[in-house]
Amino acid sequence: MVAVDNNLIVKTVQSMNQHLPGRRKRLTELLQEEKPGVRGKDNTFFIMDKKELKVISEAVPKYLWDRLRLPILIEMAPQYGSGSARVQGEAEGILVRKLLKIERGDRKMVIIYMPEIRELRRNLPTTSQYAFITALD
Repeated sequence: MVAVDNNLIVKTVQSMNQHLPGRRKRLTELLQEEKPGVRGKDNTFFIMDKKELKVISEAVPKYLWDRLRLPILIEMAPQYGSGSARVQGEAEGILVRKLLKIERGDRKMVIIYMPEIRELRRNLPTTSQYAFITALD
């Protein structure tokens, strides 16, 4: 049996997530910015394409714009199975379901699979990011 160092796993996952924003922004906020984007925890500034923001704003009702936080986080975690991920948030789930033309998931979360993950990233390359999650028992 191999001993597992939980601290090492946690630090590895944290380093894999350094690109994630310290704070995600609401769609309403990004639509008003000259150069829409977010700053990652590693201090890198990620510019979001205005065309993608337009696609997003057309895909969700206007009343959700202030609740939709970007970038969309595609959470990769072993508990969802190989090749699957989770997107959390009511407004985020509505957007993902509409763009991918799927109906599964509950109000606050939707599980997507590798072909859908690729399609989402292809359609929203600057407004979606991978997040790596681990659950240590």
